[in-house]
Amino acid sequence: DVQLQASGGGLVQAGGSLRLSCTAPGFSFDNYAIGWFRQAPGKEREGVVCISSVDGNTYWADSVKGRFTISSDNAKNTVYLQMNNLKPEDTAVYYCAAGTAQFTCVWSMYNYWGQGTEVTVSS
Repeated sequence: DVQLQASGGGLVQAGGSLRLSCTAPGFSFDNYAIGWFRQAPGKEREGVVCISSVDGNTYWADSVKGRFTISSDNAKNTVYLQMNNLKPEDTAVYYCAAGTAQFTCVWSMYNYWGQGTEVTVSS
């Protein structure tokens, strides 16, 4: 059973930065769509960024455009979410996911999930 591992969350002041990591021992992200999602208390899970497995086409949530970036280290089989200029509204549990659908940012279409890492941004 594939289990992704998300890490790097924490408590940060508004304007600060965090880098989240997503890895999956024994699992290759090749040929899978990759997504970072988040869920704030009392809210629906939402897509932050999703990348196509086919052509690298990327979807960004409007709320994070220009502040967050995504990258990967193939040698480490790790995907990163760099979050800059964090705002209190970014507070949520962040999840990484991989899916067989070519390109979607609908969380229910993703097959494999990490346990989530909590990000808290204080004002």
